[in-house]
Amino acid sequence: MPLRPLALVSPGRPQPRRRRPLRSTPIVLLPRKSLGLWRACLGDLPAAEPSPRAERLRQVLAGQGALFFDELQDEAHLLRSELEDALGELVSLGLAHADSFAGLRSLLLPAAKRSQQQRRARRALANMQDAGRWALLRGAQPAERERDAEALEHVARTLLRRYGVVCWRLLAREADWLPAWRELLRVYQRLEARGEIRGGRFVSGVVGEQFALPEAVALLREVRKRPADGALLSLSACDPLNLLGTLLPGDKVPALAGNRLLYRDGMPVASLTAGRIALLQEADAFTAGQWQAALIRQAGAPAPHQGRRVGSGP
Repeated sequence: MPLRPLALVSPGRPQPRRRRPLRSTPIVLLPRKSLGLWRACLGDLPAAEPSPRAERLRQVLAGQGALFFDELQDEAHLLRSELEDALGELVSLGLAHADSFAGLRSLLLPAAKRSQQQRRARRALANMQDAGRWALLRGAQPAERERDAEALEHVARTLLRRYGVVCWRLLAREADWLPAWRELLRVYQRLEARGEIRGGRFVSGVVGEQFALPEAVALLREVRKRPADGALLSLSACDPLNLLGTLLPGDKVPALAGNRLLYRDGMPVASLTAGRIALLQEADAFTAGQWQAALIRQAGAPAPHQGRRVGSGP
């Protein structure tokens, strides 16, 4: 089943009556057949409150169904820039989506760059005219809201596939609208009793029950036997392996695309946050330079400022 772009704001907090930047909006990609299971996790949340202009556009889509961008402009009687802002608001509130990714790409561009794209017809990758139709996301149906047990197991299995090993502290990095650990715990205990997953103590230093996929246990044993070789791994702070401040000691690195973490033999040694590098372990000048170069090379950004070494004096 093909995927279609859907955007959902992280629920749990009332949404302000203003347009939120689309760059800060979480985007979820999922098979359409799984949408009902994830909706069942949202519970009874306060209804989103679009601005008057976005509400007018929502009513047009509600009354006429999916429409192309030029049709929306005619029906909503909005200027192009106003329509783009209204669409960005509806997408950021999780109320609308497009047939393709071109519309989302275009909304992610600053207004000045969108104007340049419009003048360059040969570069139609992120052109609003090529986004296909825009439509409202279907609201949760009563049957979907009642599938709590099935939805819980779906989320529990998804987290297991995501991490391999799960425990209560991992949820600190996940969305606050996911089921609580006490609910997931009952699912994991049931799966363990059926022999589908393993329970035990797989990660040291973490209190509470832990559960793992059988194949993850074998990989953990293999990693434990592997000798340290000083290998460096640089990854985005949006990666699930950004476990600093949860499973790993240290200050959390915000899960933003421009931030990065550097691991050596599985332990964090440096971070890049808001353009500044911080060393998480003591190192000589040569080693620190290697770590900084690895972060900059992977980030593909201009050389950041060298941050103060963690644990050193001012």
